[in-house]
Amino acid sequence: MSTPHAPATIDPATLRELIDSGRPPRLLDVRTPAEFETAHVPGAYNVPLDLLREHRDELRNHLDEDVVLICRSGVRATQAGQALAEAGLPNLKILGGGMLAWQASRAPIRQGRPRWDLERQVRLVAGSIVLVSIAASVFVPGLKWVAAFIGAGLTVAALTNTCTMGMLLGKLPYNRGTSCDLDTVVGQLRDGAPAASRS
Repeated sequence: MSTPHAPATIDPATLRELIDSGRPPRLLDVRTPAEFETAHVPGAYNVPLDLLREHRDELRNHLDEDVVLICRSGVRATQAGQALAEAGLPNLKILGGGMLAWQASRAPIRQGRPRWDLERQVRLVAGSIVLVSIAASVFVPGLKWVAAFIGAGLTVAALTNTCTMGMLLGKLPYNRGTSCDLDTVVGQLRDGAPAASRS
């Protein structure tokens, strides 16, 4: 069985042209609901990466047209693209550079209440654990191994381009939203009305 090829990328200027053409692709933002609420491309649907991976076959039934996947920088969108390609979805593209590139190009965004993005949360939690465990190892020498464990986890995250800590933080109430359960997402995709267009 052949492995599906990685989805192509699309730059912000080309995506803007497609949106302005009146026949825009389906835009799926795979960041956490909190990140999505902070800022997103108008008309995008929020389908968090963990939900997309778990229910890719069901979501695939509602995504026959061209699809552009969006995240903060392109990493999570690439992972989502691989999952959907494995489910047999053609016509996938990744927004190159993600929301960072979209915002840098001064493209339109819909803004909400500011929240920390997932990458920043990972840096805070990992850095805090390392700092506290090293400081506390003065009294309990074995705690230095906690710092080593976090360092090893970050190394694995870089090598595999995945982040277990990020996936865990993404499940916290701070990062979840009420509109990102499977039924709501499928209903939005079926009806063609992302929550973004109603807010």
